[in-house]
Amino acid sequence: MRNISALQFGQGLDAGSYEGFLRGPAGKMHLPLDSSERTLAAGVSGAPRSLIFVVEDDADIARLITHNLRASGFSVQSFSSGAAVIPDALREMPALFLLDVMLPGTDGFELCRHIRQTPALSATPVIFLTAKAAEADRVKGLELGGDDYITKPFSPRELVARIRSVLRGLGQESAASEVLRLGDLEIDVSSMTVQVQGRNVLTTVREFRLLEYLATHRGRVLTRDQLLDAVWKETPFVTPRSIDVYIRRLREKIELDPRHPQYLKTLRGIGYRFEVPKDK
Repeated sequence: MRNISALQFGQGLDAGSYEGFLRGPAGKMHLPLDSSERTLAAGVSGAPRSLIFVVEDDADIARLITHNLRASGFSVQSFSSGAAVIPDALREMPALFLLDVMLPGTDGFELCRHIRQTPALSATPVIFLTAKAAEADRVKGLELGGDDYITKPFSPRELVARIRSVLRGLGQESAASEVLRLGDLEIDVSSMTVQVQGRNVLTTVREFRLLEYLATHRGRVLTRDQLLDAVWKETPFVTPRSIDVYIRRLREKIELDPRHPQYLKTLRGIGYRFEVPKDK
């Protein structure tokens, strides 16, 4: 997990100067911000800062992430393992989890599973930041409820941009702030909650936005590319196969029989359509 090229940070440093780049004078980290980032960091100094929980066992990478997030206006709490993450999160209620996968003890995938199974934390966004770049790992991260998946080496500025993108999705308000009642399904847009037959169903941010988009465009056939553009926009790791994973997760949560869905219909070779059951 230490094979990070300094060239990825846009500084053109050789390997021998990387450690000095991280630490800088007096052991402090340094990464120059451009003018817009300096303005943003200064402009948020008096406002409440979103708290990011960073779980990364490589101390150098953790310092790099922490420095850039704080410089961009976030508060950061860093962990070298997953042992204390859930108890501390229940006290601090972070805005987002940034998880390495290859951690000592409980790995990042298992930690994400615990987060999603903890009611008070289940809707909190999770971004994986890991050297595990295989498609199978990306899909596994999605299936466990990840909202984004970033591979190492990484650009700190891209990392900040993608965190902001996920948090924007969380704070987004629909133009029509309403409750959609469709058969046994109830989608409250303003509170981002879902009920099936009066029972609360927990969804991630991306799952909710996908379901909301499909429901507000019910009856229309939507291609995977249209769903990517509407829900994920600039997030590059989501692929057509990823959309299928999210649809499968939503079916498991809202359909009485996920194998024979009433709401989320597949159009083979095209995409998906939201339908309201005719007998509802």
